[in-house]
Amino acid sequence: MLDIPLILGDALAIGLGAGGLLVGAGLMLLISKLIGARSLGDAQRQAGRLIEEAKSEAGHIKKQLELDAREELAKRREEFERELNREKAEIKEAEQRLVKREDNLDRKLDTLTTKERFLDELDGKIKKREQVVTQREAELETLLEEQRRHNEKALEERKRELLRVGGMSEEEARRETLVAFERDVQREAAQLVQRNLQKAEEECRDQALKITLQAIQRYASEHTVDNTVSAIAIPSDDMKGRVIGREGRNIRAFEKTTGVDVIVDDTPGVVVVSCFDPVRRAVAAEALQKLVDDGRIHPARIEEVVENITKEMNQRIIKYGKDAAIEANIQGLHPRVSEMMGRLHFRMSFGQNILKHSIETAYLCQVIADELGLDGALARRCGFLHDIGKAMDHEVEGGHPAIGMEFCKKYNEKAEVLNAIGGHHNDIPSISPYTPIVMAADAISGARPGARRETLEKYVRRLEDLEKIATDQPGVRQAFAIQAGREVRVVVDPERVDDGNCILIARNIAKRVSDEMTFPGEIRITVLRELRTIEFAR
Repeated sequence: MLDIPLILGDALAIGLGAGGLLVGAGLMLLISKLIGARSLGDAQRQAGRLIEEAKSEAGHIKKQLELDAREELAKRREEFERELNREKAEIKEAEQRLVKREDNLDRKLDTLTTKERFLDELDGKIKKREQVVTQREAELETLLEEQRRHNEKALEERKRELLRVGGMSEEEARRETLVAFERDVQREAAQLVQRNLQKAEEECRDQALKITLQAIQRYASEHTVDNTVSAIAIPSDDMKGRVIGREGRNIRAFEKTTGVDVIVDDTPGVVVVSCFDPVRRAVAAEALQKLVDDGRIHPARIEEVVENITKEMNQRIIKYGKDAAIEANIQGLHPRVSEMMGRLHFRMSFGQNILKHSIETAYLCQVIADELGLDGALARRCGFLHDIGKAMDHEVEGGHPAIGMEFCKKYNEKAEVLNAIGGHHNDIPSISPYTPIVMAADAISGARPGARRETLEKYVRRLEDLEKIATDQPGVRQAFAIQAGREVRVVVDPERVDDGNCILIARNIAKRVSDEMTFPGEIRITVLRELRTIEFAR
């Protein structure tokens, strides 16, 4: 016989083990069914089935609880990670703020250090200024004392003079007074003239510097332009053989037709054209390049190409001259003069294109002349034509100033223009103010930085020569070439050289530099004589 209370106890234990309200509800249902069972067998089977259902239900409930617990754990973990990342971001942002604050503090510290150093320097300057002021006050007191003694002495002399004049006649006293008055007036006039001369010299120097700097700043042009080397690119060594031709007939025909020398050596891919005439060299280089590109090289073809290139070059030269005259605003040039100016397009001096240099000089001359109240158009014409002789100095004997002056004289240029052309290198005396203006503008254009090329070796040698010429003078202790060789600072021994000899040393150095060296513009010689006395207080 089935023990119903025992079965109920087991079912209750199982339900409680499942641990849920649903299980308890199932147990209550089980009990009601067991009580209502009509037979023991039905009750036993039904109890077993209910127990199995209760166990299955309890398993499902357990799994559901575990899933809920895991989801809750995942949510808590995700919230924890988000909180952790937020705190990390806040910490990182705080670190960045600290770094920026540290950088700001470092910059402020640097600024404070710089200001402190500036204040120290300013304090030192103020102390030096106070010392100078104290020294000047002492000198002023000394001068006042000397002036007072001088006035007392003059008063005594005037008293003696009055006593002496007292014994003279009226005419003698008048004559003596006039002589003394004339002597005083002459002395005061001499002092006034000296002061005015010094003031005028200072004003002229400042005005000249202002005009020169203004002229340089107002003109902006290209620096060093085309190279003077005429090298033709050859695609292969076979082309060199075709340039030379059978038994050299092509190269001889080319040199005879163009009047240049063609140098064909072992240098790969290059044939060099050499000639003292820049126009002929340009014609030959262009003709040879055209022949190489065409590939048909024989004497008849060479003559045809050179003739065509020569015609084109002549037209191009005329165009260069006209364009330059238009750019420099020069009116009424003779066509022959304009053509000669166009030839300067192919002439170089230390890497500087002479035609560009002439245009630049013309502009600088106009600026300087306008500042001085002179004719700017005439000055511009003088500057534009000053180097025209270089277009023909390889054809006519003599220097380019004289050649250019004689050439322009044939085409009725003004006397001021002719004198500027012939005298811009001091070959002839200046008869107008436009000649020194051209000299100054020519020096400015050639001496400005980047205008002319000069190798480093020549540059260093020129500085060494400047310093050597200076140190060769007796009494010179040291010499320094500064400002890219535009100035030489000479330090002399104060015990061996006095102030008068300093002037003589400067003149001797300037004369030797002018006679022995070639340089654009001018070089300033500064001689320094300083006596330093050092003593130690212990």
